[in-house]
Amino acid sequence: MSANGVLGGRTAIVTGAGRGIGAAIAVALDAAGARVALVARSAEQLDEVALELTNDPVVVPADLSTADGPSSAVATVIAAFDGRVDVLVNNAGMAIRKESDQLVVEELDTLWNTNVRSALLATIAVLPAMLTAGSGSVISISSISGLRGAPRRAIYAASKSALDGMTRALAMEYGPRGLRFNGVAPGVVATAMWQSALEASEVTDAVLGLIPTRRVSTPEEVADTVVFLASDASRAITGEILSADGGMHATINLWPTV
Repeated sequence: MSANGVLGGRTAIVTGAGRGIGAAIAVALDAAGARVALVARSAEQLDEVALELTNDPVVVPADLSTADGPSSAVATVIAAFDGRVDVLVNNAGMAIRKESDQLVVEELDTLWNTNVRSALLATIAVLPAMLTAGSGSVISISSISGLRGAPRRAIYAASKSALDGMTRALAMEYGPRGLRFNGVAPGVVATAMWQSALEASEVTDAVLGLIPTRRVSTPEEVADTVVFLASDASRAITGEILSADGGMHATINLWPTV
C-alpha cells in the first residue's frame, strides 16, 4: 500500500463501487493512498474498477439490500484488512422516479433496504474496528433530494433525509470516541441515472437553469469531496451534510418534472 497521499496507509470500504459515483470515489481514495475494498452486486463491474486501482484492492460482491449482506461483506473486508477500517463510504443506493400514488409496497421496501438499512448495518459492522482504533470516518452519499423537495421522488427523498438524520445522530453518539460521520449531497451528476433525462434538450435547459454554475457535476467532483471528508483536513467536521451540487440547493425550488 502506498504511504503517499493524504490517505496513505489507510483502508477504506466503498459500497456501490461498481459504477458511477461509487467507482469514482474508489479511484479517488486509491489515488489518495488508501487501500480500497470495493463492494457491490456485480463482480464483473467491481473487477473492472479494480483494474484502475493500484493499492492492492479487495473485491467483495454482495447484495447489500439483504438483511445479512452488509455485515457479511464488512466482515470479509475486515479480515482482508487485518482488522482495520479507517473509512467507510455508504454509497450503495437506487432511485425511483414515479408518481407517488403509483408506488407499491415492494418498491418502498427494496429502496429503503438498499438506501438506508444497508448503510446503517454496514456502519454498525465497522464500529468495533473503528472504536478499537479510536478513529474513523464514515461518509454517506445523500442527495439534494434529501435537502429540497422534488417531484416524483417521495421515497427516494425520504431515504436520503433518513441518511442525513442517521449521520447527525451517529456523529453525536460516537464523536466523543474519535469517530466522524458526514454526508455528501450531490445534485445532478453526469451518470447513467441522469443520462436519459438529460438527452432531451428542453430538460437539460431546465435543469441547468437551476444550477448556479450552469453545468452538471462530475462523479470525480463528488469523489474529491469524499476524499476531503475522509482525510485529516476535515478533522474538525462531523455531523455535516456537504452539498456538492454546483449551488443547486441554494436556488428557488423549481425542479423540472423529470
